Amino acid sequence: MGVVTPDETPEARLKRLKIRAWRRGIKEMDLILGPYADANLASMSAEEVEEFDALLKENDQDLYQWVSGQAAPPAEFAALVTRLGQTGSR
Repeated sequence: MGVVTPDETPEARLKRLKIRAWRRGIKEMDLILGPYADANLASMSAEEVEEFDALLKENDQDLYQWVSGQAAPPAEFAALVTRLGQTGSR
């Protein structure tokens, strides 16, 4: 699912994901994903990190519609999108 290189350490992966969360295509997604990553990445399970990594590959316009409730997210992201909508809590 995620883009993991064989020599990427878990710490490097978390750093990469945090940067991707803060550097999106639209500012609204920076302000949603960045604080969420800051608050939660370090304590996420390996499965949650995989899910977040996959979510970051989605189109910003789609992500914004899912988080704002304008469109339903795909089933595989529904729980994560719900968490994103809850002010950075897990």
